[in-house]
Amino acid sequence: MLVSAKEMLDKAREGHYAVGQFNINNLEWTKAILQTAQELQSPVILGVSEGAGKYMCGYTTVVGMVKGMINELGITVPVALHLDHGTYEGAKKCINAGFSSIMFDGSHYPIEDNIRMTTELVNACHVLGISIEAEVGAIGGEEDGVIGRGECADPNECKMIADLGVDMLAAGIGNIHGVYPANWEGLSFETLAAVKEKVGDMPLVLHGGTGIPDDQVTKAISLGVAKINVNTECQLVFAEATRKYIEAGKDQQGKGFDPRKLLAPGAEAIKAKVKEKMELFGSVGKA
Repeated sequence: MLVSAKEMLDKAREGHYAVGQFNINNLEWTKAILQTAQELQSPVILGVSEGAGKYMCGYTTVVGMVKGMINELGITVPVALHLDHGTYEGAKKCINAGFSSIMFDGSHYPIEDNIRMTTELVNACHVLGISIEAEVGAIGGEEDGVIGRGECADPNECKMIADLGVDMLAAGIGNIHGVYPANWEGLSFETLAAVKEKVGDMPLVLHGGTGIPDDQVTKAISLGVAKINVNTECQLVFAEATRKYIEAGKDQQGKGFDPRKLLAPGAEAIKAKVKEKMELFGSVGKA
């Protein structure tokens, strides 16, 4: 059964840990993440970008796959299916498809437009028991064509969006999508603290979780971050494990070319990475 992310994030904020959002791209990724969450008894959020949703044949297909896996694998930990960096239209499609959580990324709009569209979606989500995430201050890098430079959010604008009734808030604090460059200056904890002061108990979201030093991750959690997004790091370990399998010639042995065998090393690598992150975030045993 899919659940809203609200309760799990409220518990995480109160317990000073974070729930990981791990983006899914296909059946293998979804299965690996769900199995790891169940093994570690950790709540988990499955993130779906609009590009990944299109790749997986649409949002209703994704909902059917995830619900089927939860049932067939006997998953009992809380699982939220969440639209990542959604457009206004994409958010409405996911609401209709049966997602249990959405993100509307209005950070690239003027604040007035962000407020207007977020308000409309908050009203729709809360009637249906769906959790909603909003964003202020563009996250650096690129996500489905939305490019940000890693701007730091305006704490006053964060309060304006938080007051609309969203369940979680992504505030830019110098974080970026993808691999962090060598000259990255690190997270702006001054901004994070200022945002926290303005929004109070609102669970905060840290995007671009790949490559942030562990000590900065734990400090961010101590300052109110209750959800941390990981995608690139899973992509990297999946690619590395698959490449090693092929370069070692294992795909030429027996039926090593069978896609179930070919993709297995990558799936195991994702399990290991998700376990590592759940332990770092402190969500193990919190289901």
